Amino acid sequence: MSDPKNPFEFFMAQAQDMAKAMNPSLETFTPKGFETLWPVMPKDWMEMAFGKAFNKEGLDAKTRLFLTLAGLTMHGAQAESQLRLTVRHLLEVGATKQEIAEAIAQMSMFAGIPAMTRAAALAKEVMDAPEDDET
Repeated sequence: MSDPKNPFEFFMAQAQDMAKAMNPSLETFTPKGFETLWPVMPKDWMEMAFGKAFNKEGLDAKTRLFLTLAGLTMHGAQAESQLRLTVRHLLEVGATKQEIAEAIAQMSMFAGIPAMTRAAALAKEVMDAPEDDET
């Protein structure tokens, strides 16, 4: 085969060509742009919806979000938008950058170094973003 693209690059190029043919505006689509449609929920709302509202002795929202972060990391940090959104929500409920970094690092023992590295890079994007920039 004389085409220098690997199978993944070939597949992505085909998908992009198909998307452009169906809707030319999809040529400039970016998942990060899609993320802006989902604002960060206020801490109190998260606590009501995902925390101890229905189970007073249960996990708080921060712990639930750390579990979500661990699960997303375990899957190889493939769900980029979901991981970035989870980090934004963790910051909203009071998690520190150090706690987030430690939770991701802990997953290296279970998910492997590549998954941990990818999750850390995505989390760093969020933590390094200016306060008014949620992407």
